[in-house]
Amino acid sequence: MCLILVSLSSHPSFPLIIASNRDEFHNRATDPMAWHQTTPAILHGTDLKEGGTWMGITENGRIAALTNHRDPSRIKPDAASRGWIVSRFLEGSDDAPDFAESLRKEKDRYNGFNLLFGTVDRLYHYSNISDTLTQLAPGVHGVSNALLNTPWPKVETGKKELEALEHPSEEHLFALLGNRVKPDDALLPETGMSLEWERILSPLFIQSEIYGTRSSCLITMDSHRTITATERTYTCPGTGPADISGERRFQFKV
Repeated sequence: MCLILVSLSSHPSFPLIIASNRDEFHNRATDPMAWHQTTPAILHGTDLKEGGTWMGITENGRIAALTNHRDPSRIKPDAASRGWIVSRFLEGSDDAPDFAESLRKEKDRYNGFNLLFGTVDRLYHYSNISDTLTQLAPGVHGVSNALLNTPWPKVETGKKELEALEHPSEEHLFALLGNRVKPDDALLPETGMSLEWERILSPLFIQSEIYGTRSSCLITMDSHRTITATERTYTCPGTGPADISGERRFQFKV
């Protein structure tokens, strides 16, 4: 996952809105979002290379999503897969602070990450880069491949557009996530990548020959505590138009 936008207790009809894009290499095999009959049952996609996931929610409202922290100088080739962090939280019973405390003890096993996790009523952010646990306040938040609410152009654009939506329909939210506008070079972050790659990675929706936005996912909770999770997957078109290859929609109450 490379972009997660969250509206928390900020919209009168939707106490929770999560809109996210998963960016990945086109050749990394993936299964789409589906129910997995654990106890409790968990809704998530699956990374078929390592077996973990980037985002999921349980039938009783436990939720987690992860982005990578981008810093090529700190990459450890033998690091453990970050996707298992999400799986472990969803499958476990520890509350977010206790889970963060246990994760802190092994934070150096992983390359840099941001973890948004908790329940549909109370979300937290933890990163092994800052080693800080933060409860999200009511409002609109965003995280990409830097720390929570770091003002990268894609994060700032996404937050402003999400905050401005009076009627956040699925089509409005997917259109927000589909923004392909690249900011001016002067606004790009400097993360150790080449300027060419900083440009490629700068829009909300990423396209290139080898890497790009593979799926978009919306998770919302309305005032009746009905959860709606919708995932769109895309073909791998390089720099051409992105075609929807599939869409799945799930609904349940918590």
